[in-house]
Amino acid sequence: MAGRAAMLVNVGTVVITVLTLASFVEGFGVNWGNIASHPLNPDIVVRMLKENKINKVKLFDADSWTMNALAGSGMEVMVGIPNNLLETLADDYGNAKDWVKENITAYMRKDGVNIKYVAVGNEPFLSAYNGSYLKTTFPALKNIHRALKEAGHTDVMKATIPQNAEVYESANDKPSEGDFRSDVKQIMLDIVKFFHDNDLPFTVNIYPFLSLYLNEHFPVEYAFFDGNGQTIPDNGKNYDNVFDANYDTLVYALNKAGIKDMKIIVGEVGWPTDGHKYATPKLAEKFYAGLMKRLAKDVGTPLRPEKLEVYLFGLLDEDMKSILPGPFERHWGIFRYDGTPKFMLDFTGQGRKIVPVAAKGVQYLDKQWCVVNKDTINLDEVGPDLDYACYHGDCTSMLYGSTCSNLDKIQNISYAFNMFFQIQGQDVRACDFRGSAMITKNNASVGSCLFPIQIVSGSDDFRISFVFGRFIVAGLILLGLVTAI
Repeated sequence: MAGRAAMLVNVGTVVITVLTLASFVEGFGVNWGNIASHPLNPDIVVRMLKENKINKVKLFDADSWTMNALAGSGMEVMVGIPNNLLETLADDYGNAKDWVKENITAYMRKDGVNIKYVAVGNEPFLSAYNGSYLKTTFPALKNIHRALKEAGHTDVMKATIPQNAEVYESANDKPSEGDFRSDVKQIMLDIVKFFHDNDLPFTVNIYPFLSLYLNEHFPVEYAFFDGNGQTIPDNGKNYDNVFDANYDTLVYALNKAGIKDMKIIVGEVGWPTDGHKYATPKLAEKFYAGLMKRLAKDVGTPLRPEKLEVYLFGLLDEDMKSILPGPFERHWGIFRYDGTPKFMLDFTGQGRKIVPVAAKGVQYLDKQWCVVNKDTINLDEVGPDLDYACYHGDCTSMLYGSTCSNLDKIQNISYAFNMFFQIQGQDVRACDFRGSAMITKNNASVGSCLFPIQIVSGSDDFRISFVFGRFIVAGLILLGLVTAI
């Protein structure tokens, strides 16, 4: 096959041909997060991105290991500044200069990193933050922009602030009524004026999945791009999906602020695959297929029928992310933690039944699992140990409607024990649980419920001490992550 590379990938029990083509959709990138107990080696990730013809990435920090792996790749990069640095950068311009020098200028060299954007904060005006970053975000932005300008970088890169779509709203759920949220309206008007005056883009994160998650009466098909749901007329435009409606709500909000031509970047859009009844690989496949077809056609939205710039969320699962927004937070990846694709996705936007190219060169820990020792376990006393395993591990796949929600009592406990054991790097002390667990060489997976083996990683950041006590993990019980036994 001239100009093509073919290989076979086994997804579940189905063998599917993967084609790597040069004519992939332009204008999209992926979010690459690393809140994981065992992050993939960045060199492996960069190689995987290249093989999937993905040439744009959005980062949430300026981690040197990741940045050095991107050096010489030619990929366009959006470098992130975490929210916890906003106050430091806002208080002292010298801090902003130092940050730019160490995290931007240091990579602006021959065969360096192709930095296109600097993201100042991440969704800093979420209502859940209770205004924690309202006073620091804009000053931090101005200091970073000034530092970039003084360093001579603003000709090739722009500063921006990734905002959650929550910063704007509509009184009647129609785009034409869009305006900035009342409690942040003035600061948002100040920011977008600064954006406009300095030719900076507005970055927004849009999540159709959350519309379903937060509203049980939300029409399911309206979350997708198939056009099978209801059509909502508004001011001469028709909307058949919530993404378009959400995007154009922002456009109307900007128009009301007197800004009609500002570049908009969709910083995050995606679909999770576990942790909720609507978070499944099947629905993720449906969502991404529709999105990629849309991007391939360059049709934009009803109010802005032009090419979109979009970053998919996300690249990899992250097993240490906070689950306060929902248990699905650890399952946004197109790829599993080890770089294995979860579902079919044609990055050309042609809708073919192919899967992305998996990561190569991944090394795994030993083929062993931690499971219940049926001869020694006391089911009446295992509750605190189960709480402990879930709190320091990841039991989000055990929730109702998730991939491991149909396990029996013993299998539930084994799943929790194994997740903790794997996250702790298979340390033998992590498979004791006061004598109620044991290590086995027999694959403990049950049907479609995968009991994973962790990968070899250079990070030991999430190791914990082994202190098993009798306690209650209130957050887990409130979220219902632990099956009562």
